Amino acid sequence: MGARSEKVGRCQICGRDKGMREMMPAAMIRSSVLDLIRQEYPGFGGEGYICLKDLNRFRTKYIEDMIEVDKGEVSRLEADVVHSLAEHELLAKNVNSEYETNLTYGERLSDRIASFGGSWPFIIIFFCFFTVWMLFNSVSLFWRPLDPFPYILLNLILSCLAAVQAPIIMMSQNRQEAKDRMRAEHDYSINLQAELEIRHLNEKFDHLVINQWQRLLEIQKIQMEIMEAVGSSK
Repeated sequence: MGARSEKVGRCQICGRDKGMREMMPAAMIRSSVLDLIRQEYPGFGGEGYICLKDLNRFRTKYIEDMIEVDKGEVSRLEADVVHSLAEHELLAKNVNSEYETNLTYGERLSDRIASFGGSWPFIIIFFCFFTVWMLFNSVSLFWRPLDPFPYILLNLILSCLAAVQAPIIMMSQNRQEAKDRMRAEHDYSINLQAELEIRHLNEKFDHLVINQWQRLLEIQKIQMEIMEAVGSSK
């Protein structure tokens, strides 16, 4: 007798008449789930009802869509990183080769002279030259030597060589300082880009984690609603 006197409502989704224990008013449905229902049934709402079976089906679909969105966000995050690296020109480059291409012939020549002047072959060659020069002028002492002792001409040659070699070495050192400064600026730009990329990734991951916690909380609330609905139907 009690079962016959129970109120009956019609589900706007399946169109079946069911008891009010198995029905849910549209006004009591969560807004996010309600929006999903209206995507398939635009006329749903108002004073209408939906049966718990259809409501749980839409709740389950909503949870599945949220999980798919989370997966999509992870893939989009990876795609954004790749896209950002592809769009921005890579700063890593060979500074030495770029610097060498802009040198003039005189600058290249001075670098080679400075490099040779500070090497062991240069020292050995000059030591041999001094030895031969002094031996030759000492042995030919009795035959009118070219540069007799104390070898004034040799001292003049050494003074001229030192006078020319010093500014050449200084020119090479100035270019080396310019190269070091360019290398330092290049390293700074790479470090700055890496820092910006890391900050960008951290912000994206933080945003992703916050969204996941919010969605997990909403999923848990929907699951509690489903359990309460199942319990009340029994």
